[in-house]
Amino acid sequence: MEYTYTIIDSDASSKLQLQLYLQEYPDFSCVGVAHDAADGLNAILKFTPDVVFINLSEGEGMEYFHMVSELNQFMEALPLIIGFSTSKKYAYNAIKSGFFDYWILPHNEFDIRKTILRLRVRHPKQHMPSTICLKSYNDYRYLNTIDILYLKSDNNTTDFFMRDGNVISAFKTLKSFEQRLPKSFIRIHQSYILNSRYVSRINYGKSICTLRNDYEQELPFSKTYKVKIDALKEMLSKTAVGPLN
Repeated sequence: MEYTYTIIDSDASSKLQLQLYLQEYPDFSCVGVAHDAADGLNAILKFTPDVVFINLSEGEGMEYFHMVSELNQFMEALPLIIGFSTSKKYAYNAIKSGFFDYWILPHNEFDIRKTILRLRVRHPKQHMPSTICLKSYNDYRYLNTIDILYLKSDNNTTDFFMRDGNVISAFKTLKSFEQRLPKSFIRIHQSYILNSRYVSRINYGKSICTLRNDYEQELPFSKTYKVKIDALKEMLSKTAVGPLN
């Protein structure tokens, strides 16, 4: 099961550096970014992330503590909040506000690793299995869902295309797997389900999604699933630094 997170940071460099460090943890998925407290409040209420990272150095730091207080009016349970700053100036307020952790900038790989490991121990995710079982007669095969790029159906057979280049077949329909996969898997075509974490490009003109792998795999999407493609585009745009015109 994934931990979803949102970053509130108006410093593009700091935000990008944090995202790069967090890419090391496949069970952490970014669902939104924001530039200030007002934008951050809206993003948290919209995406209800498990974890929120806040740069307290940017703007007026105290406004973020007011934002956290305001969240109590709208949410039964607050996300885990991790603050960071160029100094210890806001450390006391962070502790009083119940922050999970506090970092000193610039971002440090070791500090982030310790926080992530402690977070996993104290707040384990156990709602959804990270593997999927393929059964064929008396043969049981277990696939790590993180390693699945996409699924392709052919009549009553479904092929699983893996990150390492292997293709594993199951004698069941695509629909039989659709509800069993994590939310990161999106059906884009009658014959395809993709893992959204690997999408690098959406081309509406050609109706194609491109996946990040050694071959830049291109998958077609159909008008029937355009609503899901639009939702995917919005989600990916929220986590991107751009677009640049």
